[in-house]
Amino acid sequence: MLLKELTRLRGVSGDEGEVRGFVIDQAAPYCDEITVDTMGSVVAWKRCKKEGAPTVMIAAHMDEVGFMVQYVRDDGLIRYMTVGGIDPAVCVGKRVLVGKTRVPGVIGCKAVHLQERDERTRALKHSQLYIDIGARDRDDALKAVSIGDYAVFDSDYVEFGRGFVKSRALDDRVGCAVMLELLKHDYPCNVAFAFNVQEEVGLRGAMATAFRVQPDCAIILEGTTANDTIGARVHEEICSAGKGPALSFMDRASIAHPGLFARMRALAQETGLDPVLEVYRAAYTDPTSSSKTTFYDLKVDNYYRMGMAYLTLTPDEFESIQAWQDETGIQV
Repeated sequence: MLLKELTRLRGVSGDEGEVRGFVIDQAAPYCDEITVDTMGSVVAWKRCKKEGAPTVMIAAHMDEVGFMVQYVRDDGLIRYMTVGGIDPAVCVGKRVLVGKTRVPGVIGCKAVHLQERDERTRALKHSQLYIDIGARDRDDALKAVSIGDYAVFDSDYVEFGRGFVKSRALDDRVGCAVMLELLKHDYPCNVAFAFNVQEEVGLRGAMATAFRVQPDCAIILEGTTANDTIGARVHEEICSAGKGPALSFMDRASIAHPGLFARMRALAQETGLDPVLEVYRAAYTDPTSSSKTTFYDLKVDNYYRMGMAYLTLTPDEFESIQAWQDETGIQV
């Protein structure tokens, strides 16, 4: 299964090489041209022969959150930095793979019976955690890992329940999987499928890609938080996993073009879908960079941008849960 293969690949922001290689191999038979920029983002072009045809950019990001080795202590324990936003509350006891050779490790903390009262009643900070790879001392650890090595969560892809899957890196390997399937079709316009890098650390790849592609219209495929779990109040629920795709109207720094949003919604309804409307996101995602880029680039006179989202519980964490086949019949 394509999604399963994609989530097995390591692709922490700045180290997306495995994902990039896989994407290029999968896309090559179906596109007219593949380009890779200096940051590492991939654009797979499907060109039509109609003169003056508009260019549509469909984009998703290849990278995922993870860790980087910052320092190795004398006792062999590893101090790390986070790459992207990771809640420290979910880290303790989680397995990780460190470096190119995938050295197994586990994230640990001070034993609970040694913690002060305030440490036991609140989530620990990343500065209070460490990665243990079972090394005897610093020299032993440095034989296996190096300062600056990346680390990823060690999580299995598991299908469960009625059409659900849990895995790491669902954000945004689902978007990548969708685009690889869309590449197999022909379109009455030029389509640039952009597989971007470094979304998790500041939306960096998307901005460079949008400048390079110069699209007339952009559709961003991204994960979103469902917020339909225990503890969330009704008005805090953004959408529900398994209820169909979401049309994202805005995030913290960008708003979809009203005309494109209305047209996308109408098209969905014409095909028998009732898309979830996502009217607010408490995060910045690649649509932000795409809209900022074209706003400042005077070569683009008319630019239409919006996002489409798939529903994910706890994105950007050790493991996410997503409906890979929802009640509308859509399957990733």
